[in-house]
Amino acid sequence: MKGQIVYLDSSAIIKRYVKEPGSDQVREYYRKLYSGDLKISYSLWNIGEVLGAFDKARQTNRLDENMFKTVKERFLLETRRTVKLGVAVIVPIRTKILVEAWKLVEDYHIYEADALQIATAKHLNAEIFLTADRKLHEIAEMEDLKSIYLG
Repeated sequence: MKGQIVYLDSSAIIKRYVKEPGSDQVREYYRKLYSGDLKISYSLWNIGEVLGAFDKARQTNRLDENMFKTVKERFLLETRRTVKLGVAVIVPIRTKILVEAWKLVEDYHIYEADALQIATAKHLNAEIFLTADRKLHEIAEMEDLKSIYLG
């Protein structure tokens, strides 16, 4: 399994920092990450999307101010640490990936951000695509990605 790339969409990343159904599965992937069995990856776009989700949870009182600060800090620190360790790959937004995403938008009638997740995972040849979005999971499978739904 060494070198295997697991792509996390924003919904999967959030489960690392906020306890909800599927969090245990994500925790297991991070355990394998830190033991050197795999690498994780996500798009640079995900960072803003995850921070936005944390902020929305704060605005709707699903996270109090202290918890918001804690999850935000943990996410940013762990992202920096895993990149420095060489076990995480943060993919910049590239023209080639965007063009592929535009095709997915038209083919599946999905949001650009969702299409970007699939296009990025395909660009990396990710072995596994983790998501808590059922529709995105189904589309990823149609695009020949091995997708795991974190329902």
